Amino acid sequence: MPKGPDRLVPAAPPRRARSSATPLPPAGPVLPPWPGEQVPVRGGSVFVRRTPWTGPVDGAAPGAPRERALYVHGLGGASTNWTDLAALLAVRFDGWALDLPGFGRSRPPARSAYSVGGHVRAVVDVLERVAAEPGAAAGRPVHLLGNSLGGLASLAVAARRPDLVATLTLVSPAMPVRRVPRALSRTLLLLLLPGIPALAERRLSGGTPEQQVRGMVQACFGDPRRVPRERLDQALEEARERAGQPWATRALVRSTRGLITSYLRVGPGSAWRLARSLRTPTLVVWGDRDRLVDPALAPRLAAAVPDARLLVLPGVGHVAMLEAAEPVARAVLALAEDAAGSPADGAPAADPGPTHTPSRRGLRRGRGAVRT
Repeated sequence: MPKGPDRLVPAAPPRRARSSATPLPPAGPVLPPWPGEQVPVRGGSVFVRRTPWTGPVDGAAPGAPRERALYVHGLGGASTNWTDLAALLAVRFDGWALDLPGFGRSRPPARSAYSVGGHVRAVVDVLERVAAEPGAAAGRPVHLLGNSLGGLASLAVAARRPDLVATLTLVSPAMPVRRVPRALSRTLLLLLLPGIPALAERRLSGGTPEQQVRGMVQACFGDPRRVPRERLDQALEEARERAGQPWATRALVRSTRGLITSYLRVGPGSAWRLARSLRTPTLVVWGDRDRLVDPALAPRLAAAVPDARLLVLPGVGHVAMLEAAEPVARAVLALAEDAAGSPADGAPAADPGPTHTPSRRGLRRGRGAVRT
């Protein structure tokens, strides 16, 4: 991996995320996915789900904040990954969650190009549409939240189109690394060779939906036992729907290849350079049991982004918005409140709850490791 300006350099400890005291909806039954529709973007269309604003839990008081948010899922995910978090954040946000091209219910992009840049363009197109929607907050920047591959794409969007982004939340973003474990590096680099992606597609196509869901849960959650049965059933239904899409496996393999290719980029377009150029209020969220992107990257990214906040959640894996929706929601709301000038309704800051940064020993042991 490149040295020089893109090299990860230890910096001062990052700022700890604040937790909003805004009342949130009480815990209830597992929600079904929000409804959605196809939305035009360059080269085709993407499926976008809508979570309507509810206002404060004690009623939509006059003058209550009503802003907009866009949620971007990770590699192999879908807009449904944001169902629970979007419901909590509806006290302040009208929410939109897209299926990236080739994922969820979105068809493949034109010419089946699955580069990170292609996903960035899709996010920009949806952001522009969301910002232009009539109604409250029309024409204002949108709060952007991304996980994994969606986090990397969201970071690039915020760096290149800061006019569209009010705040940025990155949940275990798939940041480039200097070192990759030897066995894993061989596997990833194989995807860059001609013919190998097609072979990988054939092998992945042989797995059953049940096997895919089981593997996803084991890889993505810090404690798979905490996944509600209803969520497993919904994931299985999605996996069966994906199995009927002729492009589904190709989207996963080719997007993985596009992600790896982006890691080789150096200079002004590299992800770490873009991170250091950010001026958007930013929150970095990570689970300390993330098996896909090393938690050691969390404080490094938060230190690289000017004045970023950091929330590391003990016992949580790669999809904190699913596994720990409430603490993530409170940190996102605090970011939005501070960006607007003051906490909502003058409420005092709540204790951020269990959060920590990885130890120095952990940073050395896991330096730069990534499994994506």
